[in-house]
Amino acid sequence: MWATRRRPWVDRLASAWLIQRFIDPEARFLWLAAPEDCPATAVGFDFDGAPFSHVGTRVTFEVLVRRFALEAAIPDALGRLIHFLDVGGEPTPEAAGVESILAGLRETITDDDQLLAAACSLFDGLLKSCEMRSGNHEQNGRSSAE
Repeated sequence: MWATRRRPWVDRLASAWLIQRFIDPEARFLWLAAPEDCPATAVGFDFDGAPFSHVGTRVTFEVLVRRFALEAAIPDALGRLIHFLDVGGEPTPEAAGVESILAGLRETITDDDQLLAAACSLFDGLLKSCEMRSGNHEQNGRSSAE
């Protein structure tokens, strides 16, 4: 069980996607009203005192990528996009569109599990787009023809 704050936004959504796709395929998420509600049996992320949260200038997504040695699977461009949307920094070409889509999803989907499911499709597409731009069409054992 993984836990983070309710009504996730960019870093929490991207981190939950990363957890499901690359770290813990059986992951379930508990959406907390407050960080202090996190059960001892859950792995917290993206809140003060959680095992996985911002470290230095890195957002939680970047911390997870590094901690679980996913640098080969996650293009730098995707990390830069998540970083920019969460805390600013170097803008990326797709940032405004991604932010707009996520904002629309968050406004129209009130259930956090359903919001994550919708956001996962977006992040899957962004991952594939980043792979195609970097010329890496065979990420995670899948070819670009699939």
